[in-house]
Amino acid sequence: MIDSAHCGELARWQTREYASNHGQTNIMTDLTEKEVLHSLRSHLPRLLRSDPSLSESILTVTREHFPTKVETEDRFTRMLDELAREREVQDRKWAEQKAEDRRKWDEQDRKWDEQDRKWEEQNRKWDEQKAEDKRKWEESNRRFDEVHREIMAQSKKLDRSIGALGARWGLQSEKAFRDALASILVESFGVEVVNVNEFDEEGTVFGQPDQIELDVIIKNGLLIICELKSSVDKPAMYTFERKVRFYERRHRRQANRMIVVSPMIEHRARRVGEKLGIEMYPDSLDVPVT
Repeated sequence: MIDSAHCGELARWQTREYASNHGQTNIMTDLTEKEVLHSLRSHLPRLLRSDPSLSESILTVTREHFPTKVETEDRFTRMLDELAREREVQDRKWAEQKAEDRRKWDEQDRKWDEQDRKWEEQNRKWDEQKAEDKRKWEESNRRFDEVHREIMAQSKKLDRSIGALGARWGLQSEKAFRDALASILVESFGVEVVNVNEFDEEGTVFGQPDQIELDVIIKNGLLIICELKSSVDKPAMYTFERKVRFYERRHRRQANRMIVVSPMIEHRARRVGEKLGIEMYPDSLDVPVT
């Protein structure tokens, strides 16, 4: 846009040029600047359309103060190109920043995953250690219970051995000792020991009629005949074998096993028992009842 100062200058230049070209040196000298500007605004568009040289003259003057259309377009083009380059640079920086942020987050996630894996591994080791400690504790308790049971069994066996001595020397009855051995069989093996007391009219056991006393165990269809005594000598071993045969004839059933349980079995009695097929054990806990 041309301001008032430029319009005034243009008007004065145009007036001088027009007057010089037409030989009128004094034309419009008396006009005021305001009137010239008004006249110029009113007639200039028409004059530019009718006189191409006037347009060229005006462009020559204004070109010194204002850029041409091409220059203006070039300037805008350069500005747009610069803005485009700036935007590309900014987009690249944003992309690089996003990639860097993504890399940092991925790295942080990897570290968290690694930490979680370490915690899981630590928890697994703790669980294994707890399980191992529990197993060792249970094993220790089991061993303690076994040792305690063994100690108690040995203590009871010692008590029975002492009881056997007492029964032999009259300090304890034979029946009390027999009942103690029988109770061990009942508690340890879950079998029932039946005391059989029958009369031998023919005297096949003692050579004359007398009472015959035996301990009988029936387990899983097996007939087991036992002799539970504080001490057994050679004659007693033969007597036990005759009692078994008496029971077999009386009840028409053969014994599957003959067992003598006594803490004191004489050496000669042991040889007789082996010859007769009699099992011999020092204590009720040693008897394999199957």
